[in-house]
Amino acid sequence: MKAFAGILMGYFIFDAIVAAPTMNSVTYGSETYEVAFEDLDNLYDYDEKLYIDQAQAEIGTVLPSITQAIHLSSPLPEEHEEEASTPKLFDGFSPHEPEVLGPHAKDLPTCLLCTCLGTSVYCDDRELEVLSPLLKQTTHFYARYNRIKKINRDAFAHLDNLKRIDLTSNFISEVDEDAFRNLPQLQELILRDNEIQQLPELPTTLKFIDISNNRLGRKGIKQEAFKDMIDLHHLYITSNNLDHIPVPLPESLQSLHLQNNNILEMHEDTFCKMNDRSYIRKPLEDIRLDGNPINLSKTPYAYMCLPRLPVGSFF
Repeated sequence: MKAFAGILMGYFIFDAIVAAPTMNSVTYGSETYEVAFEDLDNLYDYDEKLYIDQAQAEIGTVLPSITQAIHLSSPLPEEHEEEASTPKLFDGFSPHEPEVLGPHAKDLPTCLLCTCLGTSVYCDDRELEVLSPLLKQTTHFYARYNRIKKINRDAFAHLDNLKRIDLTSNFISEVDEDAFRNLPQLQELILRDNEIQQLPELPTTLKFIDISNNRLGRKGIKQEAFKDMIDLHHLYITSNNLDHIPVPLPESLQSLHLQNNNILEMHEDTFCKMNDRSYIRKPLEDIRLDGNPINLSKTPYAYMCLPRLPVGSFF
C-alpha cells in the first residue's frame, strides 16, 4: 500500500515539474540573451582584492597631479610676487634705476613706454612732453610726432654710443647749448618740423643734418657752424628764415638744400675759390636755392667750380 502511495506521489510531482514554465531565455528588444542562473557567478566573477588594488594604484597616480594643481593655484609668496611683477628690460637693468624711467610715470621704464629693438629706441607718436631717459648703450633714438618743447643739456648725457637722433614733428622751441655737443659718435641729427630759433653747437662728427621747417633766422646759425664737420655729406635747412648761406661749408658736402628761405645774395667764394679758377668741387652735386628771392644770374662765378648748376631762379 505504501509503495502504491509513493508511486502516485511521484507521478504528481513529475506532472507539476513538466507543467511549470521554462526560464531558458529573456528578450530585451531585438536581442536575446540566454544565460543560465548557475553561469551568472562565472560571467560576472572578479577578484575583489585585485579591483581594490587597481583602484588604489589609480588614486595613487592621480593624487600627485591634484596636489600639484592645488599648489600651483595657491598664492605665491610675497617675494615671488614682487619678482614676477618687476618687468625685465632687454639689458636686465632694474626699472627702479633713474636712468630708465619714462616721462609719464616715474616708475615706468623707457622700454615699456617705448619700443626697444636691440640698441634702437622708438618713441614715435606717444604724446611725450619730455624726452625719455635712455639706456647707455642706445645707438638710435626716434621720438617723432610728440609734444616735446625743450631739449635740456642732460637729455643725452653719457650716451657715448648714440649715432642717430630723430625728433621730427614736435614743438621744440628751445635747445640747450650743450644738448648735443658732447656726443662723440653722433652722425645723424634730424630736427625738422619744429619751432627752433637758435641752433646750438653741434659735434663735428655729424654726416647728416636736417633742420628744415623751423624758425632759424639771421642769427639762428652761428658763424662757421659747419666748418669743422669734415664728414658732413647732407645739410638740409629748407623752409626757415635764413637770409644768407651759412659759409664756410666743408669740402665733404654733397647735398645742400636751402629752398624756401629769404636768401638775397651769394658771394663768388661761397662754393668756389675766387683766386683759383682751376678748382673743381666735385662732391657738391646737389644745391637747392629755389623759393628764395635771389637771382643766380648775377653771380655766375659763384658756382663755376661745381659739377652742376644750383636749382633756382636765373632771372
